[in-house]
Amino acid sequence: MAQKTNSGYQGKILDIIKNAGCKIGDIILVEKEDRIYEGTLIPRSEYSDNTHIVIKLKNGYNLGIRITSETKIKKIGQGIKPSFTVPPLPKQNPNLPKVVILSTGGTIASRVDYRTGAVRSALSASDLYGVVPELSDIAQVQTEIVFGIYSENITQTHWSELAKRIEEHINQGVDGVVVAHGTDTMAYTAAALSFSLQNLPVPVIIVGAQRSSDRPSSDAAMNLLGAVQIAGNAPFAEVAIAMHQNLSDNVIAINRGVKVRKCHTSRRDTFKPVNASPLARIVNGKTTILTKKYLKRDPTKKTILKPNFCEKVVLVKFYPGFDPKIIKYHIENDVKGIIIEGTGLGHVSKYCFEAINTAIENKIVVGLASQCIWGRVNMNVYDTGRDLLKMGVIPLDDMFPETALVKLMWVLGQTNQIEAAKNLLKTNISGEFSPRTLPAEIYKQGDFKDDN
Repeated sequence: MAQKTNSGYQGKILDIIKNAGCKIGDIILVEKEDRIYEGTLIPRSEYSDNTHIVIKLKNGYNLGIRITSETKIKKIGQGIKPSFTVPPLPKQNPNLPKVVILSTGGTIASRVDYRTGAVRSALSASDLYGVVPELSDIAQVQTEIVFGIYSENITQTHWSELAKRIEEHINQGVDGVVVAHGTDTMAYTAAALSFSLQNLPVPVIIVGAQRSSDRPSSDAAMNLLGAVQIAGNAPFAEVAIAMHQNLSDNVIAINRGVKVRKCHTSRRDTFKPVNASPLARIVNGKTTILTKKYLKRDPTKKTILKPNFCEKVVLVKFYPGFDPKIIKYHIENDVKGIIIEGTGLGHVSKYCFEAINTAIENKIVVGLASQCIWGRVNMNVYDTGRDLLKMGVIPLDDMFPETALVKLMWVLGQTNQIEAAKNLLKTNISGEFSPRTLPAEIYKQGDFKDDN
């Protein structure tokens, strides 16, 4: 078996490093052919090959060097292990609104490990406050770690726990809540909180980052400042996401939690409203409310907590050649609800009809959303859609599939009565349905240009 350490090096390359008397953090000299390299020996991925070492050069870049029998490695010094010290918390101003930051993990609560170049979870909510002292000019901030996980690991159980913690803080009299969250599943959580926290007296703002907080290009500080500003002062009381609107560091968009989607893997302006416009925008620190249609902030209101979600709900994407046995598999495994991601106005191939009908006959709630990003389902246009409607498939208008999935999970967490569940799925709870989609909104919000 290959010899391994937590450095990521193994086998032959690990033996070479040990024989040279080197260890992680040492400054080494590598002579290879007619070139000499100097840098700090750093760990690497445990899945890498066993022929290269990685050093960090003085200019900060990492360099991989293939080691051969002619390569010479020599230790010339011992490096200083990088460390992170949290700055002291700034003084609180009692005249400012009270905002709680709840940390769940993700990039906004991560930092680069400069020995490896990788991103790891490291910062608590309190750390975030410490490294963004400008927060003290916006609000009285208290912090709490609810979870410390990447967002791909968040489940319905986490949604329920998070909703309960938010309600507790609201009942304690905060003026707003900010949830620091990973961006990958942020929209799912935003939808979940939109359904499970009703009649909110104050805003609940979810915020994340595409770049970790100690990178020069980080969007963490600006996003966090915008989220806290909105949470403490906005006139609306809804669940929303606060993230960069463009590539510049001057605009934060505030989008309703059931109408926003992550549209780019890495860009800072990744979140875009779908079939909707932003609730608000912060430009150079100044907030502008962009709509009159919102639920108003009212500290006298009492939050209605409905935190239960059904885990036996699935999202099925139709595609050419889709095997309807997938639907039958879910039926056999006792699912309670299925969201079908259909094509165009709401279609699937006729060879899927038997499986879908079987699901409905087995008291499974079946809803249909379009895999198109913009527009809405209209199943009355073609006979395929009309046949599905007659069968009992529920059209979900302009709700996109991720929100539809979360809503059906929530619906079936509230009732096990089929007709009641169908009616609740079709009821507009948190603005997830739009009365109509304006043509100007469809592509204006879809690109990655600044629309100021």
